[in-house]
Amino acid sequence: MKKTIGRLLLFFAFLPLCMAAGCGTEKEEYTKTGDVEFTVVEEADLPKELADAIKEKKAEPFKLTYLAEDALYLAQGYGQQPSGGYSIAVGELFQAKEGICLKTTLIGPAADEKVTTAVTYPYIVIKLPKMETEVHFLE
Repeated sequence: MKKTIGRLLLFFAFLPLCMAAGCGTEKEEYTKTGDVEFTVVEEADLPKELADAIKEKKAEPFKLTYLAEDALYLAQGYGQQPSGGYSIAVGELFQAKEGICLKTTLIGPAADEKVTTAVTYPYIVIKLPKMETEVHFLE
């Protein structure tokens, strides 16, 4: 009897994982309807609330939006990395019918590049003109 209950509990514990794995994720396609002017923002120039949120979340990958009085900020972080030398490139940033679309890429240090051995938390913050719209972080 105990083995049966244990197996049932184990089955129900892993059922959601199996269901999620079976579904797969489809990449949504967005059609560009326009360009978006943007600025990459340095840490010192971030609004305090956004800087605090990034500090709290930086150890894990994150995607944040922050609507300020004068601008919309998009932030994407790549979590803890084992060294320095990382950078982030904006691959795509455009207006679509569904909202703003952003795709960034983490670029690691070159094999022959001398880097610090300290743990780092690379992230990028992009400032857009103020707008209330959905934001889609693309993979």
